[in-house]
Formats: sequence, C-alpha cells, structure tokens
Amino acid sequence: MQLSAMPDIDTIVDSTPFTQTVKEDVSLDDPPIVDINTRIRDTNSGRLIPISVNYFPHRRCNYRCGFCFHTDKNSFSLPLEKAKEGLKLLADAGMEKLNISGGEPFLQAHFLGEILRYAKVNLGISTGVICNGSKVTQPWLSQYGKYLDYLGVSCDSFDEDTNILIGRTQDGKTSLQWRILIKVSEWCREHKIKFKMNTVVNAYNWEEDMGHALEEIKPDRWKVFQVLLLDGENAGKGAIRNAEPLLISREQFQVFLDRHKDYAPVAEDNDAMENSYLLLDEEMRFLNCQGGKKVPGRSIFDVGVDAAFQDAGWEPETFVERGGIFEWSKDTPLLEKPHSYEW
Repeated sequence: MQLSAMPDIDTIVDSTPFTQTVKEDVSLDDPPIVDINTRIRDTNSGRLIPISVNYFPHRRCNYRCGFCFHTDKNSFSLPLEKAKEGLKLLADAGMEKLNISGGEPFLQAHFLGEILRYAKVNLGISTGVICNGSKVTQPWLSQYGKYLDYLGVSCDSFDEDTNILIGRTQDGKTSLQWRILIKVSEWCREHKIKFKMNTVVNAYNWEEDMGHALEEIKPDRWKVFQVLLLDGENAGKGAIRNAEPLLISREQFQVFLDRHKDYAPVAEDNDAMENSYLLLDEEMRFLNCQGGKKVPGRSIFDVGVDAAFQDAGWEPETFVERGGIFEWSKDTPLLEKPHSYEW
C-alpha cells in the first residue's frame, strides 16, 4: 500500500449527519470468552490477580489533545532497571499482559524498547503499546518489533481541521494523522505486529463517517471510546485540560457506533471505562478512578503488589463484561472474534 493510494481528505469525511437506517446496534457489552475465576482470582486464596496492567512510564507528550486524562503534570520517570524490578513484581503476582501508554511512549524510545524486550524475553508476557504514531520509526521496529504483540495508534479524525480542534497536533500545526496511520499500519504488517486503532468520540467528531479510511487502513482491531472526564486531569481544580466542551451523550456515542457497525468497533462508554482498567502511573502506583477522579495509591515498591492492588478500585466484573480476557499473543488471528477483545 502506498501513501498516494489514500483518498483525498475531502472524500474521506462527510460532515453531514448520517441518516441511514441501522438494523442492528453495536453492543457495548461483549461477552467474556473465559471463566472469570480461572484468570483473575487465585482459586485457593481468593486473591485478585493483576492480569492486565496499563503502565504509564511518564506523562510527557508532543500532542495536546483536549480530552487527555493523563496529562503532562510532571517530568518524573523511573530508571530502566527500577522499572524492570517493578514489572518483575507484577509478573510474580500474576500479570500476563503489559500495555504501555502515556504520555507519548516513543518520546523514550530506548526505554520503551528495552522494557518490551524484558517483558517478552524475561517475563514471558504479552506486550502492547498505545501511541500517537508520530515518533514510530522503521529502525525502532526492526530492533524491537519482535518483542511487541500489538501496536495501537490513536486517531480521532481523518479531517485535519477536526484534529486541530481536538488538539491532536504538535504545536498547533497539522499532523496529517491519516498519513501516520497508514505508514505505521504498513510497518506493523511488515514486522508481523498486530495493528490497532483507537478513537475517542467527542463533540468534534461524533458525526464523522470514517468508513472510507477504515477500508483503506484495515486495522486488526478498532477500539472506540466515549470521551471521559476525570477530575484533576481534564476537568476541575488542578487540571491542565478542559474536556467539558468535548463531551457527548451516550445517544450521540451510539449514533457513531451504528454508523460504523460494519467495521466491528469495540466500544467502551464511560461506565465501561472508568473502573475496569488497572492503571499504573510513573511511580508504579495504581490509579483509582472511582468517583470520576484518578487518585494514586501506594507504590508497589513501598508496600508490595498485593497491598498496592487494594488501592486500585478495580472492578473485575466490569473488566470481564467488556471482554477483557482473550488471547493476547500476536500469533492469534484478531478477526476471528471481533467483538471479544479488549486492549
């Protein structure tokens, strides 16, 4: 696939509301594909297992998305060897999948690559990265791609004016996000890495039709989120973003899903997102998102994983209900069960 094959931006986006009659809604509640008790709870002690962890190694980012809920509030990051020590503690406690996000993970490309190498080679777990795509390079993938099961790129619009409104730009300049998406998706296929696209549906893009672009890019998996407010991050006192103008209703979110039902979006509204993820911050503290906030608990280095896990506010039932357990290895075809995955 060549970049020149991408349709002109004006043909990608239809700014008029979608009016086609939809026969079947995309369900927000996907069934689990394994028994909850076999993967997330120790059958002898009843102890919950941190099976899937989303790690934010730092908060820095080169974009300024208005809805971001892990914002650039400090410049702290752990030394590489200390981070490995923390991941070993988590793996010993039962972690099977590590997803790295941010901040933009590729702003620390060497750290990222070495963490993935350690996770795959030394810990034997599944690995993933969510990024904005702007800093991904072929040489990095050639060196570290073998340690990566999937790579996700965030893309909220295929219209550059909309991306500027959202803030998915660097220094307010156009990012040509659709070109980035095509380039990275091609590289992932060359390196046999599963490619995922993340979209946050908000006030600026909920009427957009992404069908033509999705047919061109063909992501292995498309995750679609309703924009979420978290106090202190993108709303309220101390926040450095204000996402309130980007909010949409559940009905508007469903309209977007219905419009794209043929592309198997894996949807998460606010209820599904808030307490179903295990979020680990730059100091390796679980982040409790109950009550619309994101409150850090105690570090796993200070109290151990089991005690720190008690601070997480994690809802295992919600995690399972949204399809949080599945085959995470890149050796498993994604499209066989398009509604049974969670990344």
